[in-house]
Formats: sequence, C-alpha cells, structure tokens
Amino acid sequence: MENMERLKCARVLVTGGTGFVGSHLVQSLVEQGASVVVSYRSLDPRSYFATQELSKRVILAIGDVKDASRVFDIVAKYEIDYIFHLAALATVPTAYENPLETIASNVLGTANVLDAARRLFRVKGIIVASSDKAYGKTKRAYVEEDALRGDHPYEASKSAADLISLAYAKTYDMPVVVTRFGNIYGEGDLNYNRIIPGAMMASITGSTLDLRSDGSFIRDYVYVKDVVQGYLLLLEKMDQARGKAFNLSSGESHTVLEVIKIIEKTLKKKVLYTIKNTQKNEIPYQSLNFDKVKALGFAPAFTLDKILPNIYAWYKSIL
Repeated sequence: MENMERLKCARVLVTGGTGFVGSHLVQSLVEQGASVVVSYRSLDPRSYFATQELSKRVILAIGDVKDASRVFDIVAKYEIDYIFHLAALATVPTAYENPLETIASNVLGTANVLDAARRLFRVKGIIVASSDKAYGKTKRAYVEEDALRGDHPYEASKSAADLISLAYAKTYDMPVVVTRFGNIYGEGDLNYNRIIPGAMMASITGSTLDLRSDGSFIRDYVYVKDVVQGYLLLLEKMDQARGKAFNLSSGESHTVLEVIKIIEKTLKKKVLYTIKNTQKNEIPYQSLNFDKVKALGFAPAFTLDKILPNIYAWYKSIL
C-alpha cells in the first residue's frame, strides 16, 4: 500500500481498534507512520491485535463509546486529527438478545464520537463503519442512494447510526464518510458463529459446524485487507468523499453452502456441518453495488480461494 502523506505523524483514533477489522486497520496505520490511539473496553489475548503485539505500537485508551465525556476526553487529550469509528455491537444474535445495549452502543456511541469531533474543530476526517444490514431487506442488490430500512434491532441500529452520521456531515459541514460492507472475513475473526471462522474451526478440530440458516442465504464476501485498503483510500480522498456513503465489496457473492464447498475444495479438507435453520430476522439475499468507490480508485485485490490457505494457517496457529 502506497504511503499516504496525510497519515505521516497524524494522530488517528480508532474506536474498536482491538477488534477483528480494527486491528488490521491499526496495523496498517502504524505502518503508514501514523500515531495511533486505540479506545477499547477489553483485550482478548487470542485476538489478532494481541498476537501481532500491536499494543506495543499504539496508545491504548480504555473507554466506552457510550460514555460521551470519556470519548470527548480522548479526542481532546490526544489532539486527534482523524477518527475511524469501528466500535459497535456487531453480531445479529447478540443484538436480538440485547437490543438496548445494541442501540446504546451503535447509535448513541456513534453520536458521541461525532459530537466530540463537532466540538473539537481540529478533527479533519471521520470515517464511520456502517453495514449492508442498514439497508434492511427490501431488495437483492443495493446502491448507496437506496433507503435505509433496518427492521430489527441490529439492522435498525445500523440504519440509525448511518443516518445520524450523514446528518452531522450535512448540518455541521463535517468531514464525515460512511462505509457499508458485506461479510468481512480474514485472520483475526474470533466469532465462530460466522461461516468462515466456524468452518475453519470445524475443519481444524473435526467438530461439526451448526448452520443457523438453511445454507441458501447469499452474501458478499470481502477480505479484511481489502476493507482496510478501502478505509485508507476514503481518508486520502476525504475532500471528494465527505458527506457521502460508500458501499465496499468484492464482487464475490456466495450462498453459505457454496462458501463451504470453496473451503473444502481449496484446502482439500472436509467441513462437517448440520443445518439448524434457527436464524431469526436474517436477510436471505444481499449484495452491494460498489461502482461509486471504484470510481475513486478502489480495486479489491483478494479472492476467497486465493487467500484461504493464509487464513487457515492463522486459525491453525491459534486453535
């Protein structure tokens, strides 16, 4: 990845920076010469953040995005130039069980980050992680101008956070960009309820993977390093991108069962699974048109079959 002049010696806050996507982003920002502050609630010793020893290369600031005064304090104290806001309650089943925490984290947490930046004029760019789930389930393929119609706690929290981010951009003329992704996969995802981590565990340990759906649900799959490339591109193009939302994807759409077949064929290993069909409120088919970000220069570099051996090796090293 080319060095970005914008990031050299810049002070960058990554909320949720110890998480799966956040840790890859932090790693890349540090490599670009940025001074990185990571706000976090807890640290998992098996995480990508821990195994890559990223804590030695960043400033760790304990804090919850639900705490407005703490968020403001972090942004002010460390004189933050740019913010990547990734902190969120990120799983659909957890959101179903705990809707209030989901709304507080995803909606209020986002508003707290945006408001800290509004009050501190030095922040030159904020990139907010939204999701394809913000669109709800009214269509099969989405463009950025489609209405946001999340109709269950997780999806609605993403719709709301997304709308609030764009409202701050418009109302206060703030440099805010919203990103909407498909299913992100790669080294460091420790949520074994997701299809790729679950399949990795099943193939390595010989256990059986429980599929929440009937296996026919279709999603876009995008590799975590492509996601990071997209984030950094949007920061670089902040002057053109501000006030807008961007879909980021890979053009790879698969059913759950197709993903299992690709894993088996690529790794030459069996993945045992049972179809539980117990999912609640999940979207049967979802794909993202990402022409808008391609026009800025985004080009995904990875495909599932090409990168799977690396991902498998990482899971084997921790399992």
